[in-house]
Formats: sequence, structure tokens, C-alpha cells
Amino acid sequence: MDGTVGAMSEPGTENPKPVLGSLRFENTRFDPDLTPFHELAKDMATQFGYAAELSGDRVLLQLLRLRVAQLNPCSYCLILHAEVAARIGIRPEQAAHLASWRESTMYSPRQRAALAYCEGLTSFRHEEIPALHEELRLHFTEREVAEIAAVVINMNVWTRLKLAQGATPSLASKESP
Repeated sequence: MDGTVGAMSEPGTENPKPVLGSLRFENTRFDPDLTPFHELAKDMATQFGYAAELSGDRVLLQLLRLRVAQLNPCSYCLILHAEVAARIGIRPEQAAHLASWRESTMYSPRQRAALAYCEGLTSFRHEEIPALHEELRLHFTEREVAEIAAVVINMNVWTRLKLAQGATPSLASKESP
């Protein structure tokens, strides 16, 4: 897999100014390549990003990526992971309703347990993690739990990196490549 979505690719492997449709992203605060951290984050994206080959449910893992992007309001990640969600067949209504998943019957008990864990880990409600983990174990194998945690942690790294570097969307001009 080349990891591209339209002209946008997995965080960490993108061009300096990736374009998705009529959007362009520019780093308004700093160049992430100034430290080796960006390369480490790229390695994490390879292992746990949307193009990674994982044993877990691809739809669920993408819903988790999108939920982290919502919780850490990262424009780059919201746009990228909404596009990926559509591409892999997640219904637009389900993706649009994700922020209010607790008020919905569109999500299975497995998905609900994973979304609750995702929110607890992302919001660092450390006192809730043991109970959220136990709920996960009712629905997932130990390996699946480990993958869910890794995907959520990876997305938290990327949303925070993109927010820190100021990955800001704007409309691309017609002359843009």
C-alpha cells in the first residue's frame, strides 16, 4: 500500500504541502522534520496508521482514529480520516454521528466498548482505564486490545504533532499541483 488518499498520504509520509481535493495544508508553526521525532512518528504510522496491516476490525480501528481526531480537534486528521472512512465503506451517517455515539444505536457493543476506551485513553481519565480495559476484554482478544491501544496512542501522537506544527487547511488555488 502506498498510503495515499487522493493526493494526501498517511501522516508522516506526506509531501510538505499535501492536497486533498481543493484543500492544501501548511505548517504554520514549525517544520516537523527539524527533529528525529517526526521519523519516529512516521514509523508508528507505518505500524498502526490507516494503511497498516492489522488483525483487528478495519472499520472499528478507523472509527477510533476518527474519534481521536475529533477529540483533539486536528483539522488535518479529521479531513484525512473522514476520507479514509468513506473509502473503506463506513457509512457517512455513522462517521457524522461518531461524536454522539453514546446517543446512538448505530454502534455495536464491541464498537461502544472500544470508543469508550478510546475516549478514556485520549482524555487521560486514568482512573477509568481499568474498568474500560475490562469492558474491552469482554469483546476483544488480548491482541485486539493491544492493537486498539496502539492505534489510539498513535493517533494521539499524530493529532498532537499536527496541532503543534500548525497543519492548517486552506483552499488550494487552481494553479496548485
